[in-house]
Amino acid sequence: MDYINAFWVGGLICALVQILLEKTKLLPGRVMVILVCLGAVLGAVGVYEPLTAFAGAGASVPLPGFGNVLWKGVREAVDENGLLGLFQGGLKASAVGISAALVFSYLASRIFEPKMKDEPTA
Repeated sequence: MDYINAFWVGGLICALVQILLEKTKLLPGRVMVILVCLGAVLGAVGVYEPLTAFAGAGASVPLPGFGNVLWKGVREAVDENGLLGLFQGGLKASAVGISAALVFSYLASRIFEPKMKDEPTA
């Protein structure tokens, strides 16, 4: 049942984002920022943690999950270090995921040799 809950919650998040992209003129980068901020806000008000407990990776892997991780890191760092925790908490909490993304992106670029698009000349 855990897999089914992860599947439908993750799918629902992705479907809602796709509808948002189709029905508005928001650019993908702005939608990604909205999702991260939404995850942080939902984590701050206590909604995202029960969702993660219910759906597991279906809620923690999409971008709102990243925002929730940032929020949890900031909250813990502020509790430990005071105001300085605002600046270090999010980085500490997300460092492993960001580092993995950088390493694997680099490896993929070395294996598949990406090509730059030619810019049109005016």
